[in-house]
Amino acid sequence: MSNQRENGEHESDPTRTMPEGEPEAAASNADAEEGADVHARLAELEALAEQRREQLLRLQAELENQRRRFERELESAHKYAMERFAAELLNVCDSLEMGLDAARKTNDASSIIEGTELTLKAFHKAFEKFGIEAVEPTGERFDPERHQAMTTQESSDHPPNTVLLTLQKGYLLQGRVLRPAMVIVSRAPSDDDA
Repeated sequence: MSNQRENGEHESDPTRTMPEGEPEAAASNADAEEGADVHARLAELEALAEQRREQLLRLQAELENQRRRFERELESAHKYAMERFAAELLNVCDSLEMGLDAARKTNDASSIIEGTELTLKAFHKAFEKFGIEAVEPTGERFDPERHQAMTTQESSDHPPNTVLLTLQKGYLLQGRVLRPAMVIVSRAPSDDDA
């Protein structure tokens, strides 16, 4: 046992001398292991970098494709925005043409009036479908944002700046003025009568 202890102490003794060439072999083995670890880690990091680069390239390509798709859709929306409205107006145009043909073949004014009223209803229906609303402000307060005063007229029956008469209807598109109503506006009577 003392022999073993001596051997154990002898093995762990740092001052123990190694045979020649052993320290160099141990050092080169450690260097080789460390070098292999570094090379393995470097290869792992290079693979990860390549994977990230490929992901980045795919994402860039996907973003570019999406940008092009949005541009095409926007161009198409601009190009064909009026398509549904125009299709709706074609029905009104057909109705007007049929009404004119009927008017040329008959002298009955009542059927012409009836056909014209039906066409006008179709027109109003198309307008309503697309958010176009008529503005007929007779009796309302004058609004320079929605009305265009063609002239003023003295009136003791109405307060000043009241629309007395609508000469031409105005129209709003989704609440925005498409065409202002042309109106005659009241003003206070002048004192020149005295």
